Amino acid sequence: MERVFIGVTFLYLLSSAGYLSYLFLQKNALQQISAAILVTAFLGHTAAIGYNFFLAGHIPVRDLHEALSMVAWTLSGSYILSLNRFNLKILGAFAVPLTSLTMIASALLPHASIETQTNFRSIWLVFHILAVFIGEAAFALACGIGILYLFQEKAIKTKRRSFFYRRLPSLELLDASGYTCIVAGFTLMTIGLATGFVYAKLVWGKFLSWDPKEIWSAITWLIYAALIHERLTVGWRGRKAAILAIIGFCVVIFTFLGVNLFLKGHHGAFTRW
Repeated sequence: MERVFIGVTFLYLLSSAGYLSYLFLQKNALQQISAAILVTAFLGHTAAIGYNFFLAGHIPVRDLHEALSMVAWTLSGSYILSLNRFNLKILGAFAVPLTSLTMIASALLPHASIETQTNFRSIWLVFHILAVFIGEAAFALACGIGILYLFQEKAIKTKRRSFFYRRLPSLELLDASGYTCIVAGFTLMTIGLATGFVYAKLVWGKFLSWDPKEIWSAITWLIYAALIHERLTVGWRGRKAAILAIIGFCVVIFTFLGVNLFLKGHHGAFTRW
């Protein structure tokens, strides 16, 4: 099965090269080939994760190696879905290389042999993990769109038909697409937190234990809740929304990696990552 993951990583890298070439050359054939390779990689990745799920009897996120693989899978799948929704082909130059780097990081980490605990088989844990991971993938896409927005805005303000000006869509489309990703991510994170509370009650006997990951997840939720609230009530759009989407994703990264690496809690002890 490790060979399958190596093959999938190679396909992600190949697709990344194609999307970066598309960024510079703007040849539609490059984007179409890269998208086809990405879909092939995603399907292979799905089969590998499904096979591991079948063998272990639980969702494979027991350590950082498996968790990063799941991150890459949800990110690639979310981008493929976004292509049908927004047709932001240029976003692939951000999403696919990020997927590839995540898979490389996963491959470099040791795959610890961890005895499966009964708690891992809870259906609540499955819903919790999938909702949170897909939600964070949506936040990653919102971050990428925010970065593209800032580049395009700068190009327009300087009144120069620069490199990015000729390659990026309108500010309105970028802003609307980023907001849609944030709403989707926020909805999924809310579901993930709710199912996580139920799971915590079943495992530890209480809904909230003030675990560092729980606290930082709540902080992340509040950041995106504030962004949505301010957009609906004050009209936060454009540059402010783009910057906050980028900041929010930085907090997501810290919540996912930093909390587990530097802080102690149930999540670190339970999953070893």
